[in-house]
Amino acid sequence: MPMEKSLIPAWILVLTTAIALAPSLCYYNDDRPYVPPPQKQTYLHFFLHDTFSGDYPSAVFVADPNTTTAFGQVTAVDDPLTIGPNITSEVIGNARGLWVLSAQDAATLMVYMDFEFTLGEFNGSSISVFSRNPIIELERELAVVGGREKFRMAQGFARLKTYFANFRNGDVIVEYNVTVIHY
Repeated sequence: MPMEKSLIPAWILVLTTAIALAPSLCYYNDDRPYVPPPQKQTYLHFFLHDTFSGDYPSAVFVADPNTTTAFGQVTAVDDPLTIGPNITSEVIGNARGLWVLSAQDAATLMVYMDFEFTLGEFNGSSISVFSRNPIIELERELAVVGGREKFRMAQGFARLKTYFANFRNGDVIVEYNVTVIHY
C-alpha cells in the first residue's frame, strides 16, 4: 500500500507535465498570422474538343442507365485543349474528368474536370471546375473551384460557348473564356 500511495503523486506530475508540454508539440503555430501573397487575375482563352467518333475518341461512356432516357449517363473525358477551334491548332493542354447527364427535364451535365496546361507560361498548372452545365444553352458558365501549381487556391468562372456540335455522333467543340483569381 505505501508504494501505491507514493506512485500517485508521481503520475500526477507526469500527467501535468505532459499537458503543459502538449501545446508546444502541435503541428501548427499560432505565433505568426498567415499573410497571403497578393492575388493575381489571369484570363485564359482556349477551345475544348469533346470527340466521341473516330478510332481515338476523347470522350467515352462509362456508365449507361438502364432506362429509356439518357439521365444518369456517365462519360469519362480526356479532351484536348487548343488555341484555335480547329483540332489541328496548337494543343496547349487537356481536360480530364467526368461529366454526368444530371437532369431529367433538360440536357444538363454535372461537370467534374481538371484542365491541365502543358505548354507556355502555365505548363504543369491546372484549374479545376465543378459545376452544372446546361448544354442546350448557347452560352453558359462553370465555376472554377481550385487549381495546382501557378493556379493554387484558384477561384473564378469559365464562360462557355458552343462553337460546333454534331448531333449525330456527339462531337462538340466548346470555346472557353476563363477568369481565374489565384495567388
